[in-house]
Amino acid sequence: MTTKVKFTLPLASIIGTTECILLGEFNNWNPAEGIVMKVDKDGSLCAEVELPAGQEFQYRYLLGNGSWVNDNADKVVAEAYGYPVENCVVRIPEAIKIPAQKKTKATKPKAAAKPRGLAAKDDLGRIEGIGKKIETLLRKNEIVTYQQLAKATVKKLKAILEEAGAKYNMHDPSTWPRQAKLAAAGKWEELKAWQDELKGGK
Repeated sequence: MTTKVKFTLPLASIIGTTECILLGEFNNWNPAEGIVMKVDKDGSLCAEVELPAGQEFQYRYLLGNGSWVNDNADKVVAEAYGYPVENCVVRIPEAIKIPAQKKTKATKPKAAAKPRGLAAKDDLGRIEGIGKKIETLLRKNEIVTYQQLAKATVKKLKAILEEAGAKYNMHDPSTWPRQAKLAAAGKWEELKAWQDELKGGK
C-alpha cells in the first residue's frame, strides 16, 4: 500500500532561486531521480510523492544554486561524508484496512454518473511567442485550451518559464493571455492583424 504525501518548502526557505528538486532515501539521494518542485500560489514550492505506508524516510531539498535546505518537518541528524547533517524526516502511517461489509438484500443500483468530458486541447502554437517546447510546458501545468491560457496571469506564466530553466527566461508571456482571449472567441482576423505587429509574443 502506498500513500500520497505532499512536500512543501516554505517561501522563507527558498534562497535566490525557484529551481529545486526533492531528494531523499526514497530516491537514493540521486539527483538524476530528483523530484522537481513546482511553485505554489503562495510562492512556496511543492510536490506530491507516492510512498509506502508504515515507513519513514529522510529527505532534503537541493536548490538550483547548489544550496541544501530543509522544511518545517521533524529533523534527524545523519552523517554524510564524515560530517553531521540535519535531515528532515517524514513518517508514513500504516494503511487502515476497511472491514468488508456484510451482504444485504440486493437493491436496485443507482444509475452511474456520467463521467465529465475532458477539455479539448487547443493548438497553443497559434499564439505568437509559443513554440512546441513552451506548449509542452503549458500542458504539463494544465493549460491546454485558449480559454485556460486567457485566464492565466502573466505572473503564473513567468513562473512556469522560470521553473523550466534559464533558457526560457528570454520569453515574454505578457501578451499570451490577450492573444488567447481573441483565439477563444474565434476572432482570428483580429488576432492575425495584431500578431503581425508582434515579435516573439512581445
